[in-house]
Amino acid sequence: MEFYLSEGGVRTKLPYGELDISGNEDYGFRPFQLMVASVAGCSASVFRKILDKKRITIDDLEIFADVERSSEEANKITAIHLRYAVKGVDLKRDQMEKSLELARKNCSMIRTIEDSVKITEKLEVINLSK
Repeated sequence: MEFYLSEGGVRTKLPYGELDISGNEDYGFRPFQLMVASVAGCSASVFRKILDKKRITIDDLEIFADVERSSEEANKITAIHLRYAVKGVDLKRDQMEKSLELARKNCSMIRTIEDSVKITEKLEVINLSK
């Protein structure tokens, strides 16, 4: 990846578009937002792959993220709390929990930061009517 200065931050060109990064939301994504998006996006992708391999069909997956930062340490991210809301028909909570545990073990973004950022996960299983 290559980055270059842009108005108010830096920019990178990727095959699917440009990404603007800035400490000021008026000019782009803030770095901490990209970090949290990387963790949530990676986790969701791995979780989905695991469910597909287990032939578990879901109708929807939403991830809500809350972030804790330390103003005393350059606004360092100290914790990311993820809440997964999984919707589907006849979903079994124990299967969902085991799949999420496996996703955590195989998500490269979580594995990269887990020793320096506390990551918690909560699972909400919403069974829909047939």
